[in-house]
Amino acid sequence: MNLQRLEGFYWVARQQGYARAARAFPYPITQPGVHQQVRRLEDELGVKLFERVGKDRVVLTPQGQLLYDGFAPFYEQLAQLEARVKGGQVGGTLKLFAAGHLLRHLVPEWLRKLQTKRPDITVALSELPHADLSLLRRGDADLLIDWIPEVPPDVEVRELARTEAWIVAPAHGPHAQKGKVSLATLAQVPFIGYHADRQLKALQLEALKAHGVSPREAFAADSSDTILGFVAAGLGFSLVPSLSPAGPRMPGVVAQKLERPLARFPIYAIWRRRSHLHPLIAAALECAPNP
Repeated sequence: MNLQRLEGFYWVARQQGYARAARAFPYPITQPGVHQQVRRLEDELGVKLFERVGKDRVVLTPQGQLLYDGFAPFYEQLAQLEARVKGGQVGGTLKLFAAGHLLRHLVPEWLRKLQTKRPDITVALSELPHADLSLLRRGDADLLIDWIPEVPPDVEVRELARTEAWIVAPAHGPHAQKGKVSLATLAQVPFIGYHADRQLKALQLEALKAHGVSPREAFAADSSDTILGFVAAGLGFSLVPSLSPAGPRMPGVVAQKLERPLARFPIYAIWRRRSHLHPLIAAALECAPNP
C-alpha cells in the first residue's frame, strides 16, 4: 500500500469528509487531490473504504474500519517519533547484567528512577556469575554492573558504589563469641569460596592469608546470598562483599569488617567503547547512583 494514499485515507476517515480532510492536511492539497488518493487506494485494495451518508459526509465501511484501526496509531505517532529522533531520545530494550547481590541491593532503586523518567525504556535484567566482558564485545549485553580488577581499552566505566569485604561466620560455635569473629579459630572451620569467579576467589584467599588464615576449602557457590545461606546453616565461614556500612545481615550469621588490609572495591557500570555513547546507556547513566 502506498503511504501517500494511506495518508489521504486517514484524514478523510478522521474528518468524515473530503473537503474537511483537505483543510486538515498538514500541507496544502486540494479536495480532488484527496479524493484521488482514496480512489487509487480503493483500486489498489479492490474494496470500498467509505460509504457516503450525506452531502459532504462519509463513514468507514467494515473494511475501511479495519484499515483505519491498523494504520491510525502508526500515523498519529509519527510527529512524536520525529521529535524523539531529532532530540536524540531513543527508547527500546536495555540489556543489563549484574552480579546477584548488586541486583538485589544496588539496581532496584536505580531502575525505579529510570522507569519514572523514561517509561519508554524496558530493561532486560540478567544475573552475572562473574564479570564477563565478552558479553559486551558480542553485543549480548549493553551494560555490566560489577567489579573488574583492570579496565581494558575497549570498554568504558563509571563508578556507582564501593563495596567492602566482610568475614562472615555462623553465629554459634567457638569462632563467634559475643558477636565477634575469632580469626584464630577459623583455620579449623570449613571455608566457602566463590565457584565461577576465580578473581573473587583469589581475593578471598589473599585477604585471609594476610591475617594468617589458610582455610580448609569445603564448599563453593556462585553468589554472595548463597554463601550467606551456607554460613547461616553452619556449613562454614567465608569472605563476602557488602555495599552496606553495617555489613551483610542474615539470621544465624555474624559479620565482621576486614580491617587489615582494608578491602574496598569500586562497583562499575561497564559498557563497550564507541564513537558515540549509546542513547539507552546514556539515559541509564543519568539515573545511576553515585558512590
